[in-house]
Parts: sequence; structure tokens; C-alpha cells
Amino acid sequence: MRRAVLIAVLAACCCLAPSALAAAGPPASGAVRDEAAAALHRLFEAEWERGLRESPENAAYQGDHRFDDRWTDMSLEAIARREAADRQALAALGRIDRAALSSADRLDYDTFAWLQERTVARQRFREYLQPVGHQGGVQTADGIAEILPFASARDYRHWIARLQALPVLLEQTAALMRAGMEAGRVPPKVLMQRVPAQIRAQVVDDPQASPFYRPFLKMPDAIPAAEREALRRQGREAIAARVVPAYRDFGRFFERDYLPRTRDSIAATDLPDGDAHYDFLAGWYTTTDLSAEQIHRIGLEEVARIRAQMEKIRAEVGFEGDLHAFFQHLRTDPKFFYADPADLLEAYQALSKRVDPELVKVFRTLPRLPYGVRPIPDNIAPDTTTAYYQPGAVDGSRAGYYYVNLYKPQVRPKWEMLALTLHEAVPGHHFQFARGAELPDLPLFRRTAYFVAYGEGWGLYAERLGYDMGLYEDPYDRMGQLAYDMWRAVRLVVDTGMHAKGWSRQQAIDYFMDNSPKTEQDVVNEIDRYIAWPGQALAYKIGQLRISALREEAARELGPAFDLRDFHDAVLETGSVPLETLETHVRAWIAERKEKAAG
Repeated sequence: MRRAVLIAVLAACCCLAPSALAAAGPPASGAVRDEAAAALHRLFEAEWERGLRESPENAAYQGDHRFDDRWTDMSLEAIARREAADRQALAALGRIDRAALSSADRLDYDTFAWLQERTVARQRFREYLQPVGHQGGVQTADGIAEILPFASARDYRHWIARLQALPVLLEQTAALMRAGMEAGRVPPKVLMQRVPAQIRAQVVDDPQASPFYRPFLKMPDAIPAAEREALRRQGREAIAARVVPAYRDFGRFFERDYLPRTRDSIAATDLPDGDAHYDFLAGWYTTTDLSAEQIHRIGLEEVARIRAQMEKIRAEVGFEGDLHAFFQHLRTDPKFFYADPADLLEAYQALSKRVDPELVKVFRTLPRLPYGVRPIPDNIAPDTTTAYYQPGAVDGSRAGYYYVNLYKPQVRPKWEMLALTLHEAVPGHHFQFARGAELPDLPLFRRTAYFVAYGEGWGLYAERLGYDMGLYEDPYDRMGQLAYDMWRAVRLVVDTGMHAKGWSRQQAIDYFMDNSPKTEQDVVNEIDRYIAWPGQALAYKIGQLRISALREEAARELGPAFDLRDFHDAVLETGSVPLETLETHVRAWIAERKEKAAG
């Protein structure tokens, strides 16, 4: 998933604290239960509304456009108010009698408690003092336009108001960065060296060349011609007078003051309280209590297992060199690449439609929300991943989108495209997000929650479903699936290696290249992503292994009564939850199925 989307749903990426799992007796009845349930749902609704109001960008991602004329207030005072409100929400939850709730409400209570307890615990690390990353930040703020409607004159007036307000956001961001320098909380220099070019892309002589002007290039005919021209003129004036000068000033600050103060080290553990921070992040993203050493060992075991399977593919296609030579062949032979970005995009679109009709083989329930395939914007494509998914609006007003990277098609191999599509579109992220949003009885925070181990674990698991759907007919596509599985196994080794075991950036790159056929462009971008985003990449393989183990357990326990389509519905019907919660639910489902089969 795209980092901007994950930031927008950050409060839904954590795991239940032990206190939330305390045993309780049977729920109360009558007035007591009604009062507790009403209080719980009032809290949910109030916190949902607060989240939209305090983060206009998140509101827009959710399909709520009431706040499209403003940016999130990133002043230190506003951040302190939001953190205090989070602590107050947790206290309010503690005043609700959990024992009086129904079983469904208890699950919602526990999930909310898990989120809030971890959100409050995370405050100690002051992550807001590093507001700019090489894959996103205020320098790429124009990207929000991709999910805004631009259907009426009012939409354009909101956008112009945002353009006028952008200097304030840039000033607030610079203030956070100055505070970060004073506190010794700055990002690695090797990543920040990419940012000046991103800022310079916003400093244009012609306002119409600005990325912020793109919404004005194609305006709806429903807006009268004279009004369209007036809005365009206001947009150009705002860009010339407000946006460009603000970015020019921000760029000078970044290159003169900030970049020289960034750090030469790469490990999260080199920051103040860094060891505790990395431990927290590993638990936050994987929703487990696995240690860095345990995760590292799991990664080494998975790398060895997958290498053995890759050797079988090498032999199957008759390649005579060793595995390293086979990797180089896969990275460099022109037959594995498209020469033209347009051809690459068309191939992704065609592949998505090839997958869609096969879904009925492995699912009973299909989501209603459609998805599209779009290119990653040119201004971020060189520094970002191969693809990402942008969820649709929870109210169904905006489809989901699978974004693909067309930058340098000569480093985007055909053999990776099937596994990538299965992960990002269907039956991976789009399928899981759309199913969650369409669950009718959950509060909104549950329908939009994103626990990374569940969501990315499902995405990686979905890559293997190509076998169940009969899609991996070509051995090179199978090699692509193994390459992607290896990619996530390598993550366990290099993420923990860099952040907990003293590995250098080059050591991580070399390990990745030695064990994967992914191109060097992708490998370097991936390693830099793990440096910038400690712990997040651990969630994929840990989640996949848990879901796969549950499938094996269900098949073993149910025998002839096991149906893969029913199992997948059981996994997805909870919405995004911590892995422990998923395990409890699936085991209850297995017990219920066994009882029915026996009866």
C-alpha cells in the first residue's frame, strides 16, 4: 500500500494490549447492556468524527469532502491537543462496562482499546519530528488531488483555498524539522539526499507546469466557460504567489540547514530511545510479541526454503548456469521487459481482467466495489515502489485503484506482474479492503481499520492463490511468485539486520541481490524503504505464515468438509484485526464446522 494512505489510517495499525483481553463473564441484559452499548457507540462515532475533522486528508480518503479546503494543522500545539484527545478517548473507554456488552460489542471494544492503548504508547517516540520522507511528505502534497472529486466549481474553490494555505503547512513542517534537529531525531542522510529534487519539482516558472495545476487542465463542462477560466486564473495566481515561493523557501531551508544535520547512520536504534522504539514498531506492525532475533531466524529459514524451490524452476526451464546466473538472466534478458511505458500499463490492465473471472474458484462472497489500474505519478515514480493500492471510499463513492510504476520499464520484468497484481488488486488488497468496507454491522473505525500483519499478510497470501485459480501456468510466472515470496522473506532478515543487528545499507542490498532476482533499481528502493519505515516490512511474511497455517489447520481438522471458499470468507468476515483475534475467530469457525459435520 501507498505510504500516504497508511499515514492517513495510522491509528488503525496497532495491536491489542493485554488489558483489553481480560476475561469477562456473560454479558448483562436489559437496560445495563443497552446503556453500555450506547455509550460505546457514541464514543466510536465521536472519535470517528474527530479523526475526520483533525485530518482533512484522511477525511477525503474516506470519501468525506467537508474539509477539502484545508490541510491538517501540523503545529506543535495542534499535535499536543490531538495527543491529549487520544488519552482522553482511552480513559472514556475505560469507564464503559465491558462485561455488560454483547460479544460483538466486546470485539469492537477490544479492538478500539488495542488501537488507543498503542496510539497513546507511541506518543513517547515523537515521530512527528521527522515529517518528511523520501517517499512522501509535504513536498508531494499535490498527490491528494488524485482522490478529490473536482466535479463542481465548489471543488475547485476548495482546492484554491488549499493552495493559498500551503505556505502555512510548509512553515509548520519546517518548525517540526527544526525541533527534530534540536532533539536529535533526524532521518538518515542517504534517504534525504533524494528529497531536494522532489522539492525542486514544485518550483516552476510557469504555474501551469506545477503538479498542483493538474486539476485545472481538464475541467468539467458543467462549470460555465467563464467560471472555468476565472478558476484557472485564481489557481495560477495562487501557485505563482503562494505555492512556488513557499516551496522555494522550504527548499533553501532543507538544503542549507536540514540536510547537513541529517544522520549518517541508518538504524532506528541509533535514535533517542531507539531500541524501545524498534521493539515497539515490530510489535505494532506484526501484532505479535516476536522478538527481532526470532523474526530474523524465521526469515533465514524462509529464505533457505524458497531458494530450494527456485532451484527447481531453474532446472525446469533448462537454464544451465547456477541460481545467481539465473537471477541475472531474469534481470537482464530483453524478452522479460516492455520497451514502452504505455505497453506496460496496457499489460497490467489486461492482466487484471484475466484474474477477475477466476475469483469464483476460491471465494463465495465477492465485493461490489470496482477497481481501476493507474500509473504512479511521474514526480514520485523514481523514488517509490513497484506498485501500490489506494483504497476506495468507505461509502462507495470512489473506486479503489491499483497504481503501477512505469518509470524505466526496462527494470519492470514481466515475470513479476502476475504475483504483483494478485497482491495489490484482487484477490489481495482491493478484495480485502472492499470486503471490509462492505461489512454492514461494524462501526466505521472497524470497517476502515488496517492492521498491517492482517492486510499485508493477506496480500502476500493472495499471491499464492494464483495456483488455486489456475493462473500460474508459465514457469516464469511461478518464478515471479517465488521471487515475491523471497522478497518478503528477505525483509525479515534485512530489516532486523539493519535496525537490530548492526548491518550496513550495502550489506542489506547485497543480501537482497544474492537471494532474489529483483532488479537493482527495485532492491535499492526497497532497502531505503525499510530504513525509512522500520518494522513495517516485517508484517507481510509474518501475516502470510499465520494465515497459511490456519488454512492447513482447517483443512486437517475438517477433512472432506473443508471448503477453501468458506475458509476465505471466514478469514475476511472479521475485517482487519490482529493476528491473535483472527486465530481465535478461525478456530471457532473450525469448531462450529466440525460440530455440524458430526451432527
